This record gives sequence, structure tokens and C-alpha cells, in this order.
Amino acid sequence: MSDLAIEATGLCRTYRSRTGWLRPQRQEVVAVRGVDLAVPRGELFGLLGPNGAGKTTTIKMLNTLLIPTAGTARVAGFDVVGQTREVRRRIGYVFGGDRGLYDRLSALDNLRYFAELYGVAPRDQRRRIAELIDLVGLTGRERERVEGYSRGMRQRLHIARGLLHSPEILFLDEPSIGVDPVAARELRQTVADLASTGTTVLLTTHYMAEADELCGRIAVIAAGRIQALGTPAELKHHADGRQVLEVEAYGVTDGQLVGIRRLPGVREVDLVVRGAAQLLTVQSDTAVDVQAEVLNGLSGVRLGRVTARQPTLEDAYVAIVNRAAADGSNGDGTGPVDAPADVAVPA
Repeated sequence: MSDLAIEATGLCRTYRSRTGWLRPQRQEVVAVRGVDLAVPRGELFGLLGPNGAGKTTTIKMLNTLLIPTAGTARVAGFDVVGQTREVRRRIGYVFGGDRGLYDRLSALDNLRYFAELYGVAPRDQRRRIAELIDLVGLTGRERERVEGYSRGMRQRLHIARGLLHSPEILFLDEPSIGVDPVAARELRQTVADLASTGTTVLLTTHYMAEADELCGRIAVIAAGRIQALGTPAELKHHADGRQVLEVEAYGVTDGQLVGIRRLPGVREVDLVVRGAAQLLTVQSDTAVDVQAEVLNGLSGVRLGRVTARQPTLEDAYVAIVNRAAADGSNGDGTGPVDAPADVAVPA
């Protein structure tokens, strides 16, 4: 038996579409452009990337929902194209969102139904369902209808559903999306407990703190390619030699952003809208103090909190993704896209 739970070489996926009626045109969109992965058994591995980077498409090729255009992949030692049935028997797939559960059934009835679909032996179903309800923290609520569950409870039930057939490998595709902070913390604990039992977990997420806390190694994918791979501490080295200035502001204009990006020593500029406020993050060389120039560049803008700090994994991630964009990795002019999520049930 191979020591690798997941191995992929040169994995590619191209989507072909047709537009127009009178003069139809065919278009190709390259979603994944030669991904190489090697995930040992028992590892909690993170796959990070912006929307449209190719994360979900990569996961769908690994769990047999999409056929690769080129390249090869083996999951649990079996080829994802030639041995689809064997792969599906050994994997679970959990995705973020509300789909995949029956609202008018209780959690218990949902798990009984999916246990039949997953081929769990009738003599094992009661024990296995009880174990999973306890694992995901739904004991005492399992007989309630799912329609009354919070989003966090639904996500924990999704994880239980994906574990019914005791998979060797679990794919978690943004499981905490849209979940409140308290429920997200409970989900992280559930995932950590799961990984400690020896199950291989491949996690995609947009939350850097979540990846930093949970993952042994992380791959950053952008423009359909792996741009960086290593432990969270190793990835943070991509922000070495930098300092970070955070400015809470109200009404920053595009022109002001352009001016700040042109300041000497500035490496990355990011603006995120948080309610009525904007959070401006400026990464700069440690040898250059840009705070005064940045604040001067925001003349006329109402300012809130101003903080200088050391780089985090999120700052390193922004640096990696922006570098990939600057390098023009998708030089054919087409941007990679992720396909919609689906439910994988073992054959």
C-alpha cells in the first residue's frame, strides 16, 4: 500500500463552451493547468486560493466528479478515471452551503437515509450513526428536523454524512462558509478531532486563521497552478522583509489606491469592505516607513483605527496570489473557473 493518500501529476481541466446562435463561437476556459500534489496518509492538508483559482475543480477531479483533460491522479492508491468505483468507496465529500440535506427529516433520519446510499451494513448503522452524532456534537438534537438547525449545526451534520462509510480520505470544500464565529470554532474542533483519528483530510477554505490552525501543510493555487506549498510557517516566509499597515477608513477612492500603490517601498495594497467601513492593508519593505505617506495619500478620507503589525499567513497568501497575477499565469486571456459543487456518493 502506498504511503500517499492523494497523488496527482500534471492534472489539467479545460471547459469548452459555445456562445451565439447566428455565428456560434467556441471558447475554451482552462480551470486547472498542471497541478502536482502528494498528500501522505493521515495528513490534514489545506488547499487555498481565490475564487476561480481552480480549487473546487481540482477536488472534483480527485473525487471522480470530473474527468481530467490531462494528467493523472490516484486517490487511496486507485486511479480516479480507471478505478472510479474503488475511489468512491474510500472517500467522503463535504461542501459548504445548505444543499445535500433533507430539511423535513431529522438529523437521525438523514443519516439513516444516507447510510443506505453509502452501503453501510444494516447491522452497523445504529452504532455508526450514534458515533458520528457524538463526534459532531449533535447529541440531544438528533431527532429534531434539520429545517430548525442553525447553519453551523447543518455543517456539522454534513461532516457526519460524509463520514458514514468510514472513508480513508475526506474532502472538505469550504465547510465553514457563512458560519458564525462560534459555530466556526466548533467546526474547527470537529475537523481537528477527525484528523487526530488518522483520517486524511483535504480542506479548502477562504479563512486563513482556520488554515493556519488546522493544516499541517498548505498549497496555494492561483490561475489553475500551485504557486506555493509548505507548512503555514514556511508560507509566511513569502512575506519576510515586510511590515503591514492597517487603516480603517470610510470612502477611499480608486485614485487614492493607485497613488498608494506607487509609493516607494509599497509591495501590496488590499482594500476590503467591512460593513460601512473599509479596511486598507498596505504591505511595505521593513526598511521604509510608509505610514505618513499613506495617511497623506488618504487626504479627505475619514479615518479610524491605524495599526502597524507583523505579517500573518493571510499577508503571505495575498503576496503569493498577487505575484501570480502579476506574472500573468493565465496568459491566454481566459480566467480559470470553478464548477458548481455536487454530492459524491460511493458507487
